[in-house]
Amino acid sequence: MTHASPSGASGPKDHYATLGVARTATHDEIRKAYRKLARKFHPDVSQEPNAQEQFMAAAEAHEALIDTDRRAAHDEAWRQHALDREYAQASAEAHRQEEDPFEAMFARAAGRSRRREGPRYREPVPGRDHHAGLEVALIDLYQGARRTVSLRLPVVDAAGRASLQTRHLEVDIPKGVRPGQRLRLAGQGGAGEDGAAAGDLYLDITLQPHPLFRVDGRDVQVDLPTAPWEAVLGATVTAPTPEGDVQLTIPPGSTPGRRLRLKGRGLPGHPAGDLYAVLHIALPPATTEDERQAYQAMAQAFPRYQPRPEAQG
Repeated sequence: MTHASPSGASGPKDHYATLGVARTATHDEIRKAYRKLARKFHPDVSQEPNAQEQFMAAAEAHEALIDTDRRAAHDEAWRQHALDREYAQASAEAHRQEEDPFEAMFARAAGRSRRREGPRYREPVPGRDHHAGLEVALIDLYQGARRTVSLRLPVVDAAGRASLQTRHLEVDIPKGVRPGQRLRLAGQGGAGEDGAAAGDLYLDITLQPHPLFRVDGRDVQVDLPTAPWEAVLGATVTAPTPEGDVQLTIPPGSTPGRRLRLKGRGLPGHPAGDLYAVLHIALPPATTEDERQAYQAMAQAFPRYQPRPEAQG
């Protein structure tokens, strides 16, 4: 039983082809295919030629595809290998189309000579780019940071077996980077073939959830609990920002939902974003007789206040 690879080139084994199942096969379909092949090629009962080799190939394919992580590594390695070969074929075809006819003739003659003398020249294949997510803290966006990240990336060994290996990388998070942006680590992607350069690693920035702050582009929002008398009479209060507390003035007559802007205290940039403190009225509890009487006095002071629209008949 052979292991197919794109264009007949060497590469990771195609375990799906070994078992004769589709790449979308379920675990049950993989198990059934393996059991069928195991019965057919078991060395104790099979009269097929190379039964031992084919039995072992089926077992290896089953082990690689039945495990979720190993299957993911196999799929990624095969996808990247297929893209590599397509790229190499397209590059070679484009090169042949640009050749001078006489040069092409000599090149073909030289190629025949090389085939007689030794292995045929292979077009170098650049390594594929890899992609991963990088979750950062809000303070990292403000100040920048250097973090050690652990990534599980596919690796193919000399025998064509794919596995996920953990890599530890030191990553500089630049000040002012935003969620959704992408960091490029040159040369940290897949290895190239035949001396070609390695691919790049791209890290997609996501933001760790924060208990207080919300990010919208370069702007940041925070809910600011406010006492009723602070909103009505005005006050200077302490408000949180990602880089520390500041003093914030609440204008008299403020209402719930009002956004107070702190210019330039959003995410760094050119220009920097703003921070918005959103007022939320916090009602004090009435747990003592004096506190309940205070609310009764307020009700008497505003006899015409109607917090709800009147019902329509």
